Amino acid sequence: MTPTPLFLLLLGLIGAQATVDLRTAAAMAAGLCKTRPTDLIFIVDSSRSVRPSEFEQVKVFLAKVIEGLDVGPNATRVGVVNYASRVKNEVSLKTHRTKAGLVKAVTKIEPLSTGTMTGLAIQFALNVAFSESEGARVKSPDISKVAIIVTDGRPQDSVKDIALRAREAGIEIFAIGVGRVDMSTLRQMASDPLDDHVDYVESYSVIEKLTKKFQEAFCACSNSATDVVFLIDGSKSVRPENFELVKKWINQIIDKLDVSETKAHVGLVQYSSSVRQEFPLGRYNNKKDLKDAVKKMAYMERGTMTGQALRYLLDNSFNPGQGARPGVTKVGIVFTDGRSQDYIGDAARKAKENGFKMYAVGVGNAVENELKEIASEPTGEHYFYTADFKAMTQIAKKLQINICQEEDPCECDSLVKFQKKVEDALQALTKKLESMSKRIALLENKIV
Repeated sequence: MTPTPLFLLLLGLIGAQATVDLRTAAAMAAGLCKTRPTDLIFIVDSSRSVRPSEFEQVKVFLAKVIEGLDVGPNATRVGVVNYASRVKNEVSLKTHRTKAGLVKAVTKIEPLSTGTMTGLAIQFALNVAFSESEGARVKSPDISKVAIIVTDGRPQDSVKDIALRAREAGIEIFAIGVGRVDMSTLRQMASDPLDDHVDYVESYSVIEKLTKKFQEAFCACSNSATDVVFLIDGSKSVRPENFELVKKWINQIIDKLDVSETKAHVGLVQYSSSVRQEFPLGRYNNKKDLKDAVKKMAYMERGTMTGQALRYLLDNSFNPGQGARPGVTKVGIVFTDGRSQDYIGDAARKAKENGFKMYAVGVGNAVENELKEIASEPTGEHYFYTADFKAMTQIAKKLQINICQEEDPCECDSLVKFQKKVEDALQALTKKLESMSKRIALLENKIV
């Protein structure tokens, strides 16, 4: 049957409505990363050692970090404190509720071009910028308080005591140093662990490379349910003092996971000549209990049966009877400091065939080929090596990001919502078309 003008007119009206629905769905995907609720204050050094062109680069960095945030009164609020010999509150937490407004305000900030009173700036942030009168929210476990300090020199006042007071008040401090900055000052200001909270760049021209780190630091992925099992080499070659460093390394990674009943679960297995489960997945659902349990892990010593440990991971650790959750991403993190005394090939291959995301971390005499055999593809992103146990903190930083960014869970969450919205719109359109087709057929029969 040839479509009548009436049918084509009505179809056009329905199509227009569908376009509106799809545009609404597309708008949902515009902000792909939902950041956890945070009161964030940038504390920016604009002393005379910071050239005007360099200060412009700092503002670009601020703007790019802001672009990655979920800005809003119930999400992330952002303020900017500018300092030199004096302190100026450029943007308060209550001033701008949109990214566009914030970025525009940042572009208008001018350098003060005098001395470097960093301690005074931190005190101002603590007493004024983070006050309720300036838009800060009441202290709550659900609201993060974060300060990012950017400086390029040695302060002319003391920072140690006031920074401690700020941290004790619940403010997480990141310290970024540029050029000839005094590194000891950065460490006095920053929160623990220092490796995660102190950053250095050679010049302002490369400060933008830190943008991704801070966007990821504030990213709260609501689709991040993960079962993570650590498989830890406790052989005699590790030695007791290094085993303590390994436990600190595990807890450094746990600090970056969103541990809860519905998000990340963590299990711990130690191996040497035999395999011992320290605790299964799901036994501890908060970071404090998890970290306490890790600290209590006793050193086994003896041999290095990595293949046996991998088989235990396959048969037990990721088994629902041991707390593993069906349909949840499975991540295995294998740590070893030497060559395995048994065959690892079959178990390593089967773990990856089962869909487990496998990370291999080697220290000292660990064998690179074995690490690559254990690691998931691409191996360059899933295996890590360092000669020194004391350098493991750097591996923890890299490995944590890889876990967090697995298939970009923030993006996936928004895209799932986007896909659902599109599917709902298409279903509604299909129903309208079916209904309208029937009505048009009746009308045409009457006309005939």
